[in-house]
Amino acid sequence: MRYEKGHKEQTRQKIVEAASERFRADGIDAVGVVSLMSDVGLTQGGFYNHFGSKEDLVRESVANGATSAAERMAARIAASRGEGYRALVNGYLSAEHRDHPETGCVAAALSAEMGRRPVETRAAFTEGFAEMVEVIAGTLPDTVRGKRRRTLSMAVFASMVGSLSLSRAVSEPALSDEILSLGRQAALELIEAG
Repeated sequence: MRYEKGHKEQTRQKIVEAASERFRADGIDAVGVVSLMSDVGLTQGGFYNHFGSKEDLVRESVANGATSAAERMAARIAASRGEGYRALVNGYLSAEHRDHPETGCVAAALSAEMGRRPVETRAAFTEGFAEMVEVIAGTLPDTVRGKRRRTLSMAVFASMVGSLSLSRAVSEPALSDEILSLGRQAALELIEAG
């Protein structure tokens, strides 16, 4: 059977996007190749037409998910009418983001797992981290300059990732909401203190 030009690339992208969502929702080790390929309507054998190993897919999915998250955050900031960093913090530390890890930030969903991945996969994660730091840096007040702009962006991102991760980890809904609220307050205070 002959396929249209670009079919293989479209199928590969479909697999990457499905894997990215599943990895963020369920964790990398919980997602098997067989179930993932079934999700996209393909067989396990078809997987190896696109990827040499599951780790190759993990690496590409992490990069794809990080870029998508940075693009969504940049769009939210652009639509915020001058409230860039507030829109970023409030959107990132929202109940919606907490409740939908499959479409959210790779760092909050997978950072604990990344430390145990091969260096190539961690490099893809690192690039995504740098993208988010740049997005945050673009929202900071003009009074924050030079090296301080980068270090403050990293501190804000680390604070937000930690708050979001903890809000997902606790079992009490009220405590989860409180963690998000306090995380927003802490991140905004970091930025405003500049």
